[in-house]
Amino acid sequence: MRVREFRAGEEPALFSVFHSAVHQIANRDYTPEQIEAWAPADLDQRYWAARVQAIKPFVVVEDELIIAYADVQANGHIEHFFVSGAHARRGAGRMLMHKIHEVAARSGVVQLSSDVSLSAQAFFERFGFHVVERRLPVIRGVALANALMRKRLDAGP
Repeated sequence: MRVREFRAGEEPALFSVFHSAVHQIANRDYTPEQIEAWAPADLDQRYWAARVQAIKPFVVVEDELIIAYADVQANGHIEHFFVSGAHARRGAGRMLMHKIHEVAARSGVVQLSSDVSLSAQAFFERFGFHVVERRLPVIRGVALANALMRKRLDAGP
């Protein structure tokens, strides 16, 4: 496995990672209605491509297959962090988190933050993030619990 920058044209592969992560991992913590609202199979692919291009993610590649992706914005906010359902718990998430810390440190970012699903909160906690606020955003008319989590970077990766 290796981490590299996203390349234009890989948007469908990232959608596949996102969709499988939500449908195969987050399904332990969310209802079928919530899962479908969060990651519908018929999501507008033009919207998706524009969103992915805007966040400029990193990807984890294994045997030329993208199995995970994440980003970190200039303000330290992590918009997306997803590992394919078929590749969970194999180190891809850890690689991405280390890359995020590396990029943030190089950029002078002093704090990381993310809106984290119930399914990912324990993973983020292992890297020193803590819950700041519990939230209940509404996506496509359905409420999905998550948490705003933060980490000061002087705490290390």
